[in-house]
Amino acid sequence: MSAPAATQTNRWQDVSAGLSIAGLLLPEAVAYASIGNLAPQAGILALFAGLLCYGVLGTSRFAIVSATSSSAAVLAAAMASLAGGTAGHRLMLMAGLVILTGGFFLLAWVARLGSVTQFIAKPVLRGFSFGLAIVIIVKQLPGVLGVQPPQGDMLHLVPGLLARAGQWNGRGAALCGAALLLLFLLRGRQRWPAGLIVIALGMAAGQWLDLPGHGVALVGAIDISLAMPVLPRLTQEEWTRLAELAFALALILYAESYGAIRSFALKHGDPVAPERDLLALGAANVVAGLLQAMPVGAGYSATSANEAAGATSRLAGLVAAAVVGLIVLTLLPLVALTPVPVLAAVVIHAVSHTLNPVALRPYFAWRRDRLLVLAAIAGVLLFGVLDGLLVAIAISLLLMLRRLSRPGMSVLGRLGDSHDYVKLALHRDARAQPALLILRLDEPLFFVNAERSLHLARALVEERSGPLRQVILSLEESPDLDGSSVEALRDFAAFVRGRGLGLALARLKEPACTVLQLALQDMLAAEGGPALLLSELSVAEAVRLLAAATPEK
Repeated sequence: MSAPAATQTNRWQDVSAGLSIAGLLLPEAVAYASIGNLAPQAGILALFAGLLCYGVLGTSRFAIVSATSSSAAVLAAAMASLAGGTAGHRLMLMAGLVILTGGFFLLAWVARLGSVTQFIAKPVLRGFSFGLAIVIIVKQLPGVLGVQPPQGDMLHLVPGLLARAGQWNGRGAALCGAALLLLFLLRGRQRWPAGLIVIALGMAAGQWLDLPGHGVALVGAIDISLAMPVLPRLTQEEWTRLAELAFALALILYAESYGAIRSFALKHGDPVAPERDLLALGAANVVAGLLQAMPVGAGYSATSANEAAGATSRLAGLVAAAVVGLIVLTLLPLVALTPVPVLAAVVIHAVSHTLNPVALRPYFAWRRDRLLVLAAIAGVLLFGVLDGLLVAIAISLLLMLRRLSRPGMSVLGRLGDSHDYVKLALHRDARAQPALLILRLDEPLFFVNAERSLHLARALVEERSGPLRQVILSLEESPDLDGSSVEALRDFAAFVRGRGLGLALARLKEPACTVLQLALQDMLAAEGGPALLLSELSVAEAVRLLAAATPEK
């Protein structure tokens, strides 16, 4: 196939993909607005802002940037933590929060922080997503059952719903169940707009079955007013409080977005440009905030649907925006007839993929980070969306510091007649060198573990049986050294030389070697004392250099 013909084929594939995912994006935009306790237009305007800004500035050919279930839930939690006020004032607060979220993305782009992508550990993020899906689904139940939602957190919501069992509307529950069944049946047909089909059937039911007369609520009128973008007028105290919440929201959005973008880039061998994506996400959220719309990110479900629909470039997202715009201009009044239980079914179906325990199973099979997964799930359920995530992140940082603070020290020996020096405890064929003690720090040396690690090294020197003339300390795990580590190494060097032993610090990276030359320059320049060497080379080379520098007794 010639290049022009291939290009034409790809364009038609993008148009087809855009038509397909438009049927998914519009119902999800309205559904996610309901999660955020906002009017439907907040989700629809966010959809336009995300698709257009990322289509122009982004890099991934599959990413679909719009409101997501997690961003909607975090937005709702953030707004619930703010003081009350009029509806207009709270809308201004929401707009300010989204603008500041975009501002943090733009600051990260200016500072070129795109390579710092793993703000949140994957076990935390997956546990958070699992718990968040449970929260979102449970919070849809009052609308499905036609009862007033109980006040309070998840601990009060479920008992409150059970206490109102006599008021449940069976017709609403049946309608939601039928819509969910149809959505799951259509899930395997990726090119079919399942969400749009279900919404269309729901609108027909709202038109012909007199659902309000049977206690089933409808979405109601949707007013898309394209006023001029407005910067919210808020006090300095309000902006400060919003900045704290926006930082957490930006972390979640970027972790979710980068995870989706990177997953499909690796799958198809596409390059990743994190800085460019920071710019696109920042611009999209600033525009969304100015339009008083929801925060946006690259959701995994929409991005996966775009790839499955056959998209080959960002043109698919732009086509989807055009199709959604056409639907809004022509069919929006009919969307108001959508039953609330049908909308809840769309939400439940959208987040159901994150409830798959298969994504969590490896951590239990590997016996790694199980506590983080469970802490993230429990944190969301017990403390709410924002606080639960912060609790899980705090636990992950504490566990990391706990692991790094434990001194990891290995005694090395020569493996046979080779030049390899390996851990004696793991290799039976390795032998310790006579009159030589070779130590290796197994963790990066920094202020938390510096004193404890080098105290352990001193103890090993003192406990060494038999004659000892030389000590080698390998620092291959420490690319750089902070002030506390340099001081501890200086004291260790003085201790070793004070015992009349030669010392070599081996496998030094350039920054660590440079700072140690400055810190130990008086010892390095001293004449007549035991040898002191700084080596960027291997342990074997340090053995040779130290032997040459230490005179035989």
